[in-house]
Amino acid sequence: MPGHESNVVFLPVEDAARGVVATLWQTLREEAAAAAQRDQALARAMNSAVLMHASFGHALSHRLAIKLADHDVDRDELLALIYGAYTDRPGLLGAAAADLQAVKDRDPSNSEALTPFLYFKGFSALQAYRVGHWLWATGRRHLARHIQSRISETFAIDIHPAAVMGRGIMLDHGSGLVIGETAVVEDDVSILQNVTLGGTGKETGDRHPKVRRGVLIGAGAKILGNIEVGIGAKIGAGSVVVGPVAPYTSVVGVPARPVGRPHTVLPGVTMDQSLSEPEYMI
Repeated sequence: MPGHESNVVFLPVEDAARGVVATLWQTLREEAAAAAQRDQALARAMNSAVLMHASFGHALSHRLAIKLADHDVDRDELLALIYGAYTDRPGLLGAAAADLQAVKDRDPSNSEALTPFLYFKGFSALQAYRVGHWLWATGRRHLARHIQSRISETFAIDIHPAAVMGRGIMLDHGSGLVIGETAVVEDDVSILQNVTLGGTGKETGDRHPKVRRGVLIGAGAKILGNIEVGIGAKIGAGSVVVGPVAPYTSVVGVPARPVGRPHTVLPGVTMDQSLSEPEYMI
């Protein structure tokens, strides 16, 4: 179990992500130690959340277990469950590190790893979803639904455990976010608050959006139906998208329509929400 004992077994990490996770963990430890030194009132919290743990995986397991525990599944049960997920699927730790680095790099209000690790509910909800997705994929679907429910109750974010989420994703603020069962969100996507990736009614089967790499989705946007939002697209705040969006295209409005000139960057990474000179006037 997570702890600082010398005989602790370190969680496995996929080879490609090992260096990234190790570097990020060292950064977290340094930032936690500095925070404790600056404010002694935080010393116990920094020790409990970061410094007492043997690795990033141990600390993240502990953090999520504290957040999600309730009367039905207590902290120790969740700790063992999450620890088991990271042991079975080492790639989950690489994904978590990529998500945390994405928040550090993209959020203009934050320049460190420690703050989102401890306090940003978008990051915590996404990591809890990853555990729920592992449960869903291994056939433990009622427990996956329990995790989904606890994420919704705790963070006001509802991600179906069957949805497919890539790496390097930032859920900024996160409040009111809903992602449906057959939705796909690829790598390097950034999503702001009150976004819905939903269906259009009572249809069954594959019925939710497919959001490709590097997309930026503005606050309050609704993307509905089994439609594709192409690589590098930008969805303006408050837009309602009911048709496919071409790659590297900005859309706004209700219903959403293309505006501005095509671009060649990944706005989900650059966080550039501005529009280029319009191609036409309305």
